[in-house]
Amino acid sequence: MTFSALHTRRSVLTGGFTLAAAAALPLAAAGRAHSAAGPDVIGCAAWGARAPSEPVVVLANRPERIIVHHTATANVTDYSKQRAFALARAIQTYHMDAQGWIDTGQHFTISRGAFVLEGRHNSLAELRAGTRQVRAAHCVGQNTVSIGIENEGTYTSQAPPAAQYAMLADLCAHICSQYGLPASEIYGHRDFNATSCPGDRLYALLPALREDVATRLGTPLQDPEADPESDRVWDLVRQASNPPATAYAEYLPAGLLP
Repeated sequence: MTFSALHTRRSVLTGGFTLAAAAALPLAAAGRAHSAAGPDVIGCAAWGARAPSEPVVVLANRPERIIVHHTATANVTDYSKQRAFALARAIQTYHMDAQGWIDTGQHFTISRGAFVLEGRHNSLAELRAGTRQVRAAHCVGQNTVSIGIENEGTYTSQAPPAAQYAMLADLCAHICSQYGLPASEIYGHRDFNATSCPGDRLYALLPALREDVATRLGTPLQDPEADPESDRVWDLVRQASNPPATAYAEYLPAGLLP
């Protein structure tokens, strides 16, 4: 997709999709007040993570944006914490053993049951501090300047469960609050890499997500066209029309999850 098409799609959807999204996702439309403490995040130790294969790098900089993903796994109806734990372990196993990464690639994962799990080690501690970020492996070219959030499921033709979407908005609002990011700095994986992630339906919800995050923060949603920094960001998006040789694969081989 070209830069102009991306920009036009974002502008049109921002104006017209929010109302439809609110009708489809009543929990998001409630505009719940953002809690300073943020959502409950289950740390790596609690879900049974393996130790990284080498030390995780903590960068001195804050992130500049949030990037939304989907896991491209089954849209299960098992919303239990046990399922969320199993998902986190399976993702880490795949990323470390098949992809050869040092740890889970993304910073955080949200299960279909709306449980938030820490992905790469130290991501939660750095989020709480709000001054640094962990180097990740979720989006080529963005791993040192963005926070990656995986959402369990495949959202090419289905929307995420309302509770999962609402938790995504809560988590994004907390990340924005901690790192001083505007709600306009929320993107999809496909904005930067040659991938269908986070799926057409979830990607189409991003304008509504930005609005919902802005509501939680109690700040107006900044028009990206009025933000000088947005020119640099959209330059990066335009560069995505020349995709990397290897696109980031988001799926789990058979056998890692029931």
